[in-house]
Amino acid sequence: MAQHNTLGKAGEQAACEFLIAQGLTVRERNWRMNHLEIDIVAHDPARNVLHIVEVKTRSSDAHFDPMRAVNARKQQHLVDAANVYLRACRMQAGIIFDVLLVVGSEGNFRINYIPNAFVPRLKTYR
Repeated sequence: MAQHNTLGKAGEQAACEFLIAQGLTVRERNWRMNHLEIDIVAHDPARNVLHIVEVKTRSSDAHFDPMRAVNARKQQHLVDAANVYLRACRMQAGIIFDVLLVVGSEGNFRINYIPNAFVPRLKTYR
């Protein structure tokens, strides 16, 4: 397996452990349907809110802004995936879109969690 894939998997595991420590339940990892994908779907049972979490893992955070990596196109992709996920699971819950940056190496990660990183744009019809 390529080194970046190994780092990504370790970073995603660290992200899951972090979310669980925050009181969330991890429902899915790497959920896919057709061309849509969500890194982590976590549930806050106390508030009945799903956290759609985009994980970015890097060995160094020098010159890296996680919000630039989650541009408008990626945000729309996550919104579309969340809508399909809710329909597929026949679930009613609030949705929050988070970004979680994992920096370092396996066993020595630093986490930068950005809850509610963006609010989806509403589609308007004229």
